[in-house]
Amino acid sequence: MSASVLFVCLGNICRSPLAEAALRAEAARAGLDIRVDSAGTGDWHVDCPPDPRAQAVALRNGVDIAHYRGRQVRADDFRRFTYVFALDDRNLAHLRRLRPADGTAELSLLMDLVPGREGTSVADPYYGEETGFDVTWNDVTTAARAIVRALLNDK
Repeated sequence: MSASVLFVCLGNICRSPLAEAALRAEAARAGLDIRVDSAGTGDWHVDCPPDPRAQAVALRNGVDIAHYRGRQVRADDFRRFTYVFALDDRNLAHLRRLRPADGTAELSLLMDLVPGREGTSVADPYYGEETGFDVTWNDVTTAARAIVRALLNDK
């Protein structure tokens, strides 16, 4: 069975879909078979496409995410995915409360995989300038490369 990864932020229209896109791209480059998805702890953007600024930064980096749709994290995600990565401490705490007793997914902050960034959050670019989306893309791409390296080393 191949690994599966779920990225979780607050609304599932900025950070987590960008993380999903970055990991899909990095896994494809490495020839790695992996299931990837994203979700939000909140329900405000269920069935909505990613923020236009997130779409733009992904497209500038060769990934079209216009077809992605927001969804809310569910308790069964902790059984369906191998890894669940929160994009910040607040969402990590929410996920810990939501996680069912029989949840098998490993749960952690995404940036814990990046040396020197352990315990840090991916900045939420939603209320800032468009350049914040570039910073977020760089963070999630760095983390995606770390995930791919770790999964390839586990083979």
